[in-house]
Amino acid sequence: MKLKPLAALTLASSLFALAPVAGAADARHVAGETHLLANQPSAAARDAEGRSELRVTVWYPAGAGAAAREIVLGPPDAPLFRVAALADDAPFLDDARGRKHAGPSGRQRPVVLLSHGFGGSARMMGWFAAPLAQAGYVVIGVDHPGNNGVDRMTVPGAILWWERAEDLKRALDAVAADSRFGPHIDTGNVAAAGFSAGGFTALALAGARFDRQRLLDFCHAHRDDGVCRPQLEFAITEDDMRQALQRPEVAALETGAGGDHSLSSVKAVFAMAPALVQAFTPDSLRGIDVPVRIVSGEADTVAGLASNARAAADAIPGARLTALPQVGHYAFLSTCTEAGRAALKICAQTGPQSLAHRTAIAQALTLFQRTLGRPGR
Repeated sequence: MKLKPLAALTLASSLFALAPVAGAADARHVAGETHLLANQPSAAARDAEGRSELRVTVWYPAGAGAAAREIVLGPPDAPLFRVAALADDAPFLDDARGRKHAGPSGRQRPVVLLSHGFGGSARMMGWFAAPLAQAGYVVIGVDHPGNNGVDRMTVPGAILWWERAEDLKRALDAVAADSRFGPHIDTGNVAAAGFSAGGFTALALAGARFDRQRLLDFCHAHRDDGVCRPQLEFAITEDDMRQALQRPEVAALETGAGGDHSLSSVKAVFAMAPALVQAFTPDSLRGIDVPVRIVSGEADTVAGLASNARAAADAIPGARLTALPQVGHYAFLSTCTEAGRAALKICAQTGPQSLAHRTAIAQALTLFQRTLGRPGR
């Protein structure tokens, strides 16, 4: 799939909200969605326009009476993906019920930091975020600069993977400082979740450390591995990478590649079809000391099960892996419509999305309730 159609469908998602969804009121809460901007200095080296802006999406439990509408990606008359039922800019549930419910510190609800995949977007992961918000969690995602489907992709955005963890830390700080959300979140009670390169991000937030040479050595020995092949969303070569690393602003960021990009408040990780696992040092994976749950597909040809999800599960103490039969890599995107399946190559590589979504949501809620606690009603 070429970048331009992906960018177009993702941009369209911010414009089109369809009719209210039947049955949305049956959920424990309605999921709200709001968009913020944060400053991220490293974004300037990754963004095609040199901007230091970081787009942040927040999903949260909305107040009573909030009207949820079905969010779709793509043309309104032939959407390509169905995302979730969301209430745009709805009041926060605790505001509607009174500040006394937020506790003396004003910070009550656990936070899940959510990272999209290579060339994706925060909103593409709304299918996963919405049920968490309905259960009472606050979920924070970003459009990773230079590596999202809204903007033009860049080589630095595609190779400075550890900066994704820094993006989410910046986003958390921005939401904590926001008067609408800061009083409602517990920045010391956090989980990390993500899909594909977002799974890499979640593991980095838990302490996994990057080693570019390790990944290059792996790909030189396994050129047919899905992670080592050109990606549908944005194809680059090793020469492209090496040329980008000669740029002073990119080289400056590269010096921090192998550093610690973890967040001390992360108490659990949920990774969906994690990619780039071979880039992590074995010692750092063995050093992860929070519960890790991984779900991946047996039919994944992009981030192959053996070299990614299973490799991570084998290395991380106590990690648990669920391998889903017939499920492909892109099953963890929002639900492909019939139009999407006809138009997009990635939708031909999903397998049973309903199985992937049900499993991921159920396992994530179980993990977060055990490690973060059940949010107050």
